[in-house]
Amino acid sequence: MAKMIELVNIKKIYGDKVKTQVLFDINLSFEEGAFTSIIGSSGSGKSTLLNIMGTLDRPSDGQILINGISTEKMNKNQLAELRNETIGFIFQFHHLLPEFTALENVLMPYVIKHGKASAEVIKRAEELMEMVGLGSVKNNISTNMSGGQQQRTAIARALINNPKIIMADEPTGNLDSESTENIYNILRNVNEKFKTTFVVITHDRRIAEKADRIIEIKDGRISMDIYK
Repeated sequence: MAKMIELVNIKKIYGDKVKTQVLFDINLSFEEGAFTSIIGSSGSGKSTLLNIMGTLDRPSDGQILINGISTEKMNKNQLAELRNETIGFIFQFHHLLPEFTALENVLMPYVIKHGKASAEVIKRAEELMEMVGLGSVKNNISTNMSGGQQQRTAIARALINNPKIIMADEPTGNLDSESTENIYNILRNVNEKFKTTFVVITHDRRIAEKADRIIEIKDGRISMDIYK
């Protein structure tokens, strides 16, 4: 299996005069099609790690390779292009644009990149809405949808550019147990159908334990790395 993400000796330090190190010599790789959960207490460094993996933040030291490509010398525009083409993000707070419909929100990453969505892309967006169980409400304004529906819209949005990697930070953090189970089933379906590599941060042990691999971060270091 090809390595989709590689982290080599990653360190992260915040501050100039008063330095706070939050990640210490992280070495990890994630294979194509893997479904990995990352757990850890608040402040352990797991969200910082995800942001660095997703090229939203730079490490203080170390190297990141995405699909075999080093990001070390990329500028902001090159990193943005890499993210748009290769990585889809799902966050605890869905960040849907309130003035747009669910379908328009799903199309937004494509429109940002290409300027206009073709009929073929709109059809793909509609198929993604069907896949996440929202075909009947695709034209609803996002603010008129439930929390679970909004998060499912965010999942469809993350998939519109056919990413090879999905990074999810507490994607079920604000949802009830039934919606949490629904979201997990959708993520797994995507993983199995498209061979998408998933890295999911979660506080929910029920979700974490369903992953193929569980990584625990404690005080900025890997304290557990288990393949199931």
